[in-house]
Order: sequence, then structure tokens, then C-alpha cells
Amino acid sequence: MHPILFEVGSFTIYSYGFCIAVGALAGFSYMYWQGKKQFGLTFDQSNTLFIMLVLAGVAGGKLFVIFENPSFYLSQPKKLLSGNGFVFYGSLLTAIPIMLWYFKKIKVPVLGMLDVMALVTCLVHGFGRIGCFLAGCCYGLPTESFLGVTFTSPVCQAEPLNTPLHPTQVYEAIFIFCLLIGLSFLKSKKKFEGQIFLLYLILYAAGRGVLELFRGDTQRGFLIENILSNSQFIALGVISIAAYFYLRLNRKSKLLNQKK
Repeated sequence: MHPILFEVGSFTIYSYGFCIAVGALAGFSYMYWQGKKQFGLTFDQSNTLFIMLVLAGVAGGKLFVIFENPSFYLSQPKKLLSGNGFVFYGSLLTAIPIMLWYFKKIKVPVLGMLDVMALVTCLVHGFGRIGCFLAGCCYGLPTESFLGVTFTSPVCQAEPLNTPLHPTQVYEAIFIFCLLIGLSFLKSKKKFEGQIFLLYLILYAAGRGVLELFRGDTQRGFLIENILSNSQFIALGVISIAAYFYLRLNRKSKLLNQKK
């Protein structure tokens, strides 16, 4: 595809990094706007939170890369320092405890802010997947359908080149932006605080589990070879835990409404 947007002398702008930057800017803007509007979050608090989440996301994304191929990365630790190789679930699962801790520290409603962060995550992740498509990473299986996209640039990460592949990056980007729209619509109709965030976790994990069936970058690893990928296994865990808290908070909300 177009892994490099443009070059000026020795200065290179990569598509993936550019899309991540656009998503981060959009996510930060929304977080600051809604955080200030709903909970009085200051710019400094928003900035501190975002910096912590970026650091946690990079660390978690890289850490989960090790789980994909432990022997390879432990024998070649320098590979982890390259710009390639991030696992979204690693970033997400590392960011959640950071958010819980920080929201309690600055004394803002934890569940309410998590609802805001669900939409922030969709913005950052959606643009990130567009970057994946341009860079050729997270590519799909070969296909003969009209949806197939052929990657030809030797710089991109897609394999095999010159072969129509499922554009799983585009599938996921569309899914995430649809999720963003749906959750935005439900925001004003939510029955309890935390509902939007938990719905995001459940719906994204379910959708990601299905999309894994079309992924072709098998180096991400399988728990059960060609049956259950690492990402699908994590998705099942995320759905189970999020569904538990969803039912618990929903029940609590109904009991409180009955007492009124």
C-alpha cells in the first residue's frame, strides 16, 4: 500500500505513525472536551493522563508481542525496540489499571470517565487501523473475492505480496468507527455509569474474535493451532469479565431505581 507518506531529504513521514498521531490528537481533544464538560477535568490532568496512557500502551503493546513468540523475542531483545510490533490488547489491558488508579487519584467519577475513555479508545484505535492498512501490517488471508487488496510495495509488511488479501485492517477500522457511532448514540440513553465502557469491551472483543478468522499474520500466535488464536482467547476473557461487571452494575442500578 503506502507505508511511507512522503520523504523530504532524510526526513521520512510514515503512514502508520501519522495515522496514530491523528488518532491521538482526536482522542485527546475528545477526552479533554468531555472530561472538562462532565467532570471538571483540567487541561493538565488530561495531558498527564494521556501521557501515562501512551507510555502504558507502548509498554503493554510491546510486552504482549513477547507472548506471540517468546523464544524469538527473548533471544533477540533488540527486536522489541523496533517501531514494528504492537498488540492492541496489550495496550488496552495495561491502560485500564492506569485509568482506574488515576481517576481515583484526581477524584473524578471512575465509571463516568471510563465511558468517556471508551470513545477515546475507538478514535485512537480506528485511525491506528487505517495506519495498519497503509503500512500493510495486520493483513488478511489470501482471497479471490472482490474485497481483496493486493499489496505490492516491498517496504510494507503484508505477505505474500502481489496476492489479493482480505483487507482486515479496513474491516476492523469500519467496525471500530461503527462502534464509535453506536456508543455515541447510546451515551445519552445509558442506564448506569460504566455501561458504555463495558459495552465497548464486549462488542469490540466479539467483533475482533470474528475478524481473527480472516487474519493472515499467523505469527501473532495460537493457543490451539489454527483453532483458537491468542487474540481470540483474550477476547473470550474480556467478554466474560466485562459481562460479569455489566450484569452486576445493571442489577445494582435497577435496585437503586426501585428504592426511589
